[in-house]
Amino acid sequence: MVRAFLVVMDSAGIGGAPDAASFFNDSVPDTGANTIGHIAMACAAGQADEGRSGPLCLPNLDALGLGAAITLASGGGAPGLGGVPKGLWGAATEVSKGKDTPSGHWEMAGVPVPWNWTYFPKTSPAFPADLTAEVARLAGTDGILGNCHASGVPIINELGEAHIRSGWPICYTSADSVFQIAAHEESFGLDRLLQLCRDIAPRLHAMKVGRVIARPFTGRPGSFARTPNRHDYAMDPPTPTLLDWAAKAGRATHAIGKIGDIFSGRGIGKQHKGKSDIDLFEHLLALADSAEPRSLTFANFVEFDSLYGHRRDVSGYARALEWFDTGVGRFLARLRPGDLAIFTADHGNDPTWTGTDHTRERVPVLGWGAGVKAVGQVAFVDIAASVASHLRLDQTGPGRSFL
Repeated sequence: MVRAFLVVMDSAGIGGAPDAASFFNDSVPDTGANTIGHIAMACAAGQADEGRSGPLCLPNLDALGLGAAITLASGGGAPGLGGVPKGLWGAATEVSKGKDTPSGHWEMAGVPVPWNWTYFPKTSPAFPADLTAEVARLAGTDGILGNCHASGVPIINELGEAHIRSGWPICYTSADSVFQIAAHEESFGLDRLLQLCRDIAPRLHAMKVGRVIARPFTGRPGSFARTPNRHDYAMDPPTPTLLDWAAKAGRATHAIGKIGDIFSGRGIGKQHKGKSDIDLFEHLLALADSAEPRSLTFANFVEFDSLYGHRRDVSGYARALEWFDTGVGRFLARLRPGDLAIFTADHGNDPTWTGTDHTRERVPVLGWGAGVKAVGQVAFVDIAASVASHLRLDQTGPGRSFL
């Protein structure tokens, strides 16, 4: 059959990044951060019992080698994850100078980021005056709200009423290289918000700001809620990626979740969207049944990061991991001889850590369909090289296959 499935558990890092001391959360270096390892410790200590209980239970991922990968990456074990690996397992280290979504995904697709991203200062205002003036001009308003570092839900709750009253868009950023615009889907208009983000994106991209993100919300003061209609306007990767290599070879390519946004639609034949990770997993299961021979399916499951990592919700992250692991068992049961499935992550987001930002970590590399194999410490780009080797694609980027 010879198909490939590359599945990203967004932010599910396993510690041990050699350059973690150069990355920070609230002025605290990321040294020692370990997303899955620390979640496992909290579960074992009875500190993650909201909606679940007991040690972290991930039998399917652990059977592939998750516990062994955590030990390899960080030198420490993870309670409840000590199975003997029955799949391909290792740990990948990133070289791009960012712990963000585009950097991790581009690099695992064969393209390390060749520049330093632009990050906005933690000042108020955070944005240059000429940029905010252009946003207001494009929006047809007299100004903007926000103009600061913020988390999405709190700033919507704080400024949502003023936004509805004035019509001014809410603009904010984070520790990532992003410019985010929140607006009410009804009073401001979803199409208008998306067009505003589309129009301002080229200016931000020229500044080496990685993404402009539309953050629509609905509701009334006291009960605002973000909607699933988020859209990312990301920079194009600077050179062809694994998706481009597959498309050039005439292979079917499927993107699940925000993969289409991350790669600006390049090299993608069909996109599969959903309102939640539950919806996205149904797409993954369906493609395990129906994806074409020699096809590439690239999936991202974002809620580990967006709902639990940034919010430092240890119990929620543990619940999500256990739900996902159950789905992994269903998914693997549908794969066919000749298929390759690789589970990995793009960065860390340790919910036990200080701050609200991503954490610089190594990530797991867990494989089904390549036999029992310890691949050791590998590079992010080796993931792309390995998938390309399995699909017999002409590889134009760096990296060495570990298959």
